[in-house]
Amino acid sequence: MTDETFEREVLEHPRPVLVEFGAEWCPPCRMVAPVVAAVARERADLLTIYKIDTDENPSVTATYRVMSAPTFILFRGGRPILTVVGARSKAKLLSELDHALASAPRNPDGW
Repeated sequence: MTDETFEREVLEHPRPVLVEFGAEWCPPCRMVAPVVAAVARERADLLTIYKIDTDENPSVTATYRVMSAPTFILFRGGRPILTVVGARSKAKLLSELDHALASAPRNPDGW
């Protein structure tokens, strides 16, 4: 995921998209990597997950005012519906995602 592909891969995506904003040097980002992988497997039918390196993609990082890593932003219909800052357990992240997906307005395709 890059500044150049963000609009197409996230904002125009027909399904909900979770974007992890992080960096290679970030210990909490490395710590949460297995959690994100597990969430990706468990919610593969509901959402797409991408990672964007904040150092290499300053435009998107600035647009969404990401100040800490990791930051997760859940997009639906091209709009952010949830922002989570910091590492989370799998159970906590799944709970936050499920709540946001259940309560956010759906787009015409049902997502």
